[in-house]
Amino acid sequence: MAHLIKAQPFDFQIDLSRTALIIIDMQRDFIEPGGFGESLGNDVSKLAKAIQPCRDLLEAARNTGLLVIHTKEAHAADLSDCPPAKRLRGDASLRIGDPGPMGRILIDGEPGSEIITELAPLPDEVVLVKPGKGAFYNTSLKDILDNKNITQLIFAGVTTEVCVQSTMREANDRGYECLLAEEATQSYFEEFKASTLDMIRAQGAIVGWTAHVTDIVSSLQGEV
Repeated sequence: MAHLIKAQPFDFQIDLSRTALIIIDMQRDFIEPGGFGESLGNDVSKLAKAIQPCRDLLEAARNTGLLVIHTKEAHAADLSDCPPAKRLRGDASLRIGDPGPMGRILIDGEPGSEIITELAPLPDEVVLVKPGKGAFYNTSLKDILDNKNITQLIFAGVTTEVCVQSTMREANDRGYECLLAEEATQSYFEEFKASTLDMIRAQGAIVGWTAHVTDIVSSLQGEV
């Protein structure tokens, strides 16, 4: 069934039977104090603003029966999927694989790599571990979407300008129509989020559309 969502740069026509919600990297290491994000000198409270909008969007998606996919940026314990150029970049106090307050930083299976409790996946929801910023790189994401005949994607998560935008651009190149939920995505840098939203919807939705969470939820609930 097709619905219209009030969006920028123009309304987004959504087919619920062919749509999935992808929540990007809402992990303890990025959002909670003491994790990798804070070790880079970031104010993690800024990302916490996305939690409740993500919860609202997730609840609506579950009630509508959408395919829900959660991603985690995490690496193998032996760091075989983490190139030195990624691990050694910058001047962080903690690096990927180092012991931290929530276990080894960004290592799959460690407490810090897990999705925050407020957005805990249900048993039947996909949890996709990705070694890169984009969720299509070295993962089975495209196969999962193709097997479900998915052609449209609603995005939420963090950070807007890095993993969220990277995945949206990957999806756009693969022919998916992409909609970003504005309040359900955040950055450590407010100006980066604003610029990313502008870039995504520029030139007639060159990468995708953006919409307010309330408008997306209303459409999923059939209220518009």
